[in-house]
Amino acid sequence: MNTSQAEVLVVDDEAAIREMIQFALRRAGMTVTGAGNAQSALASISDRKPDIILMDWMMPGVSGLELTRRLRREPVTADIPIVMLTAKVTEDDKVAGLEAGTDDYLVKPFSPRELIARINAVLRRTSPADDEGQIAAGDLIMDTISRRVMAGGQDVHMGPTEYRLLEFFMSNQGRAYSRSQLLDHVWGTNAYLEERTVDVHIRRLRKALQPSKTDGYVQTVRGHGYRFLVEA
Repeated sequence: MNTSQAEVLVVDDEAAIREMIQFALRRAGMTVTGAGNAQSALASISDRKPDIILMDWMMPGVSGLELTRRLRREPVTADIPIVMLTAKVTEDDKVAGLEAGTDDYLVKPFSPRELIARINAVLRRTSPADDEGQIAAGDLIMDTISRRVMAGGQDVHMGPTEYRLLEFFMSNQGRAYSRSQLLDHVWGTNAYLEERTVDVHIRRLRKALQPSKTDGYVQTVRGHGYRFLVEA
């Protein structure tokens, strides 16, 4: 994807902030739509699916966190990258956001330059794979063109981060990776995330793979990290 031509949905109840973000992104060549609440955001998404969503955490009514959970539960919107805009900076807040399905954080206040750099980084990480064909492991089948995953003959729905994590694991079966290595390979060296982030997404990936008839694809390597292995 040419990230400068991305379609961005900005969800923030503060009109001044929303308009500032929209102005900066349009100057960068992006197509931008704004929404002041969850209802407006859902209406905008149903009209035209964006390439990425910038989501304010604190909104009246339905919060950005709850809206993220809703989007992740729906197959049509589960793969849209979401960057949370927040003044919350505690580790528990970050974990809550990651468990809800956010792909990255941007802490207020931020500069337009930082915002654009973060959007570009997330879009590069979540772009569809260029490889052709399928990757198979046990009863898992991943189609890297359609970005479809099947486990035990059933479609598996997962967020974009879990998809990238599974694609990396299935392409590098049997080898153990530390959390730091997984952050570099899956999230990118420019991601400002803690190693605990990996644990959050591993739990979500394992849950998504529950339709599989094979147990233990993603194994914990104590004192090191994780590996992907199909048991004989």
